[in-house]
Amino acid sequence: MEVFAEYLSRIDNPDHRDRTEEILAWVANKFPNLVPIIKWNTPMFSDHGTYIIGFSTAKQHLSVSPEEAAIAHFADDIAQAGYSATKGLFRISWNEPINYELLEKMIEFNILDKAGYSTFWRK
Repeated sequence: MEVFAEYLSRIDNPDHRDRTEEILAWVANKFPNLVPIIKWNTPMFSDHGTYIIGFSTAKQHLSVSPEEAAIAHFADDIAQAGYSATKGLFRISWNEPINYELLEKMIEFNILDKAGYSTFWRK
């Protein structure tokens, strides 16, 4: 988690910082095979050099970016969890519960779906 220390230190709101750190630590502990990285000033996790999931903070929410394919695949689950979404991300408001089951399914989906990928992003 050392790789995320500088990013986390720049989050002014201590509650937002703690929550972001909690989610990043959960991913790292649940999926120890994933590599934590910072690219484009965004905390991400990769597997064999391909992107799996990324997170970024905003004033009102934490954005979760599992790529468009995962957003489309889990659109109903995202809506049922009460999260707002775009084609490439969904938002967890700072006062909403974190649906770890949904995060786990998305990460597992991306790991399996991108197992044969040699590029960072899907094409």
